[in-house]
Amino acid sequence: MPFKLIISAFSEGAVIPRLHTCDGADLSPSIEWSGEPAETASFALIVDDPDAPVGTWNHWLLFDIPPVIHSLAQGYKPGQVGVSGTNDFGKQGYGGPCPPKGHGPHRYFFKLYAVKSASLGLKPGVKRAELDRALRAQTLAEVQSMGTYERK
Repeated sequence: MPFKLIISAFSEGAVIPRLHTCDGADLSPSIEWSGEPAETASFALIVDDPDAPVGTWNHWLLFDIPPVIHSLAQGYKPGQVGVSGTNDFGKQGYGGPCPPKGHGPHRYFFKLYAVKSASLGLKPGVKRAELDRALRAQTLAEVQSMGTYERK
């Protein structure tokens, strides 16, 4: 079975519902996954926007998710499961799509990593660059899903 990621709030390439954006309740969508490699010891999740005017904007960094976990409920809050890094809004947890008005549609990539070790050895609140360095040597597989959002 292939490694797959399912975000029930929107299909691949579709518009992310307002509920999950800064224009709505800013709740993370529910996420499910399956088919990871047998040797997976944890998972990591990165949500980013490569279309941001200042370069890739990080919306959610979450790692050290135990291998028995295969879903995150809508409205995830830091501390529920795994360890949260600091997103580019300066907070831990999810920060939904919030592109500049009139900037056109942005793409939001939800990337899930199957990781070799149970812990990446990182402290809560790390930034993306540190998480990327840790994942480089520990990733077994990666799967992603993309949604779009535009503020007019």
